[in-house]
Amino acid sequence: MKAALKKLTNKVINRPGVTGTAIGLSRGKPCLKVLVSDRKAAGRIPSSIDGHRVKVEETGTFNRL
Repeated sequence: MKAALKKLTNKVINRPGVTGTAIGLSRGKPCLKVLVSDRKAAGRIPSSIDGHRVKVEETGTFNRL
């Protein structure tokens, strides 16, 4: 799953509104997550990578402390 996360990150991280990627759970099952600042940024995110489900999660923006 880590290899799929790296592949997903390389594909999406430079897109506007994408704030990060992660390995997480969806309905109790492992998945890859794409973190976005708003739902508009979710367009054209793949639904799966190498057989792993990809879920989009709206997180808002992150600010340094």
